[in-house]
Amino acid sequence: MVNRVVVGAHYGLSDWLAQRISAVVMVIYSVALAGYLVMQDHVDYDVWIGLYSSQWMRTFTLLFLLALFYHAWIGVRDIVMDYIKPASIRLVIHVLVILALVVYTIWSVQILWGM
Repeated sequence: MVNRVVVGAHYGLSDWLAQRISAVVMVIYSVALAGYLVMQDHVDYDVWIGLYSSQWMRTFTLLFLLALFYHAWIGVRDIVMDYIKPASIRLVIHVLVILALVVYTIWSVQILWGM
């Protein structure tokens, strides 16, 4: 009988590239938001409402959040695969993280388009 040892899936280059692309999206969003806020005389509720009332900003924000969630998933998954050895505990952590990220995504859409 072969005793199979559960190890990482060796995603490699594709996940490395996905994390770099998601990081670039997050940097572009952060720089654009910071630039917008610096150009304002004062930042109050009306400025925030004005910024997020446009469709392009909501879409750009959702893209940022999706990049953030995917970036987080890759990082958490790799850390769990590296440091949690029992497969059952690893599976439970993966499922909990996936559920949390799906809930965060749904919640983000509700917040952005619920204004």
